[in-house]
Amino acid sequence: MFSSLRVRNYRLFFLGQVVSNIGTWMQRIAQDWLVLSLTGSATAVGVTTALQFLPMLLFGLYGGVLVDRLPKRRTLLFTQSAMGVSGIALAVLTLSGQVQVWHVYLAAFFVGLATVVDNPARQSFVTEMVGRDQLQNAVSLNSANFQSARLIGPAVAGLMITGVGTGWAFLFNGLSFIATLTGLVMMRSRELHAVERAPRGKGQLREGLHYVAGRPELIWTIVLIGFVSTFGFNFPVYLSAFADDVFHAGAGSYSLFNTLMAVGSLAGALLAARRGTARMRVLVAAAAAFGALEIVAAVAPSLWLFALFMVPIGMFGMTVNVTANTSVQMSTDPAMRGRVMSLYMMVFMGGSPVGAPIAGWVTDTYGVRAGLAAGGAIAAGAAVVIGLVLARVGNLRLSVGWNRGHPHVRFVPRETQEQLAPAA
Repeated sequence: MFSSLRVRNYRLFFLGQVVSNIGTWMQRIAQDWLVLSLTGSATAVGVTTALQFLPMLLFGLYGGVLVDRLPKRRTLLFTQSAMGVSGIALAVLTLSGQVQVWHVYLAAFFVGLATVVDNPARQSFVTEMVGRDQLQNAVSLNSANFQSARLIGPAVAGLMITGVGTGWAFLFNGLSFIATLTGLVMMRSRELHAVERAPRGKGQLREGLHYVAGRPELIWTIVLIGFVSTFGFNFPVYLSAFADDVFHAGAGSYSLFNTLMAVGSLAGALLAARRGTARMRVLVAAAAAFGALEIVAAVAPSLWLFALFMVPIGMFGMTVNVTANTSVQMSTDPAMRGRVMSLYMMVFMGGSPVGAPIAGWVTDTYGVRAGLAAGGAIAAGAAVVIGLVLARVGNLRLSVGWNRGHPHVRFVPRETQEQLAPAA
């Protein structure tokens, strides 16, 4: 389960990310609370989130082109430093009492710009640290790291905001990047797996898109993660509405739902680390199960039953995320990985700004139960359709039977006319 941590370079990176991810989650909570305090407007909070994701939608593919040309380690040193400076600047403005809402907007947009390059660089750099054999394990542990911080960061941020103010949470986040930078500096260059960088040239963005379009295992994986992230991952909309409008239980139940989902996500990441392989059938099955669980949770009659569904939903959602991420990286040539991962992250992260307003409209018009069920139905339907498409492309057929008293469902090679013909 933790085999990739035997690699010294990855171990340094992982430990730095432990601290930095906690700081990132603290800043998310403090940022939203500060904007709400300054404006009293939930819309302003939404604008802040949109500004942080907007650069990825606008420039994400160009970030991938840059990442394929540049050395990943030096690139990360620059982007991580930039995000750390942003956190410290926001801390200084807040602690001095000079902060205004446009400062927060600007900081969110600046972090989004850095993420355009930082995200594909971090995703691609994992292969250079651990190699192909440990890629699935390392990607899974990265997800487990992030989900662990999701459990710790908001709780620490809440205590810090209540005790000493939001400015100190921003300061912690800014300083937390020192851990990641220290790990990057301490790495041994000779132990990194050499990856050929793409030369500077024209048409590299178009070349990356053509590369993805010509590989069914890439294009259909990205399409599936696009449907799931856009329509199935709108939990801020769904969970807050369930807590307030359906169960009338307030902020405490909303926090409980998120905590239980984080527990499930952590379990899913650790199970993916133990599994060691990224198979398309696992991705399709996990996406279908994720959507089906959302449909069932949508009709849960009680708060506690709904809350319990958050654990498997989080687990299967994380399985989809990790399996898709690893599958895309392992199916991509190293010289193309930055461009392909930038497209993947643009679809994955860009789904929320597109899907959240749709989910909000459905929830306001037809109720949150209908909204969650519709999101789950779209995710499950996309998984089934894409599974059938991949089976057709791979000349496979669905086999249903029994194995040792248990139902056995799998895709097997389709028999050809030559195989069916009698021997001469």
